Amino acid sequence: MSDDESWRGTVGKLDEDAVAAFLAEPRIARLACLDDEGWPYVVPCWQEWDGEAFWVVPREKAAWGRYLEAEPRCAITVDEEGAQRKVVAQCRAELVERPNVGGQWVQVAERMATRYLGENGPKYLEPTLDKARWLYRLVPVKLQTWQGQDWARRYK
Repeated sequence: MSDDESWRGTVGKLDEDAVAAFLAEPRIARLACLDDEGWPYVVPCWQEWDGEAFWVVPREKAAWGRYLEAEPRCAITVDEEGAQRKVVAQCRAELVERPNVGGQWVQVAERMATRYLGENGPKYLEPTLDKARWLYRLVPVKLQTWQGQDWARRYK
């Protein structure tokens, strides 16, 4: 039996630079909020991390845009297979813009479209720039990270 545990990869918390690099990748986030009846509502979405907060841009008719306005407590997670990197945050949603056309959300959405879809990002976004969107800043109150194939010490 071999003692080689290289298959575990780097194990432990991600440092600030690793978090920034990971969240700059085109990984779909899952955002959790509470619906109008207090039930958990989880939606996959694009995100942008600015080093302090996540930015999300719901379409005007997306239920979760209204849910975040009514109850700003939410959570977001970004993770991957393989190296098992993950970022999990409990956040407070700050409404930056109510649904509008041509607001601050456009620059955020342009960057996201390019990051998630590459050269096809503008082809995807431009035909919908006449559709109103919200802009939220999700400020972490608690942020946890992990990478590798092992249990955190607190579980052992």
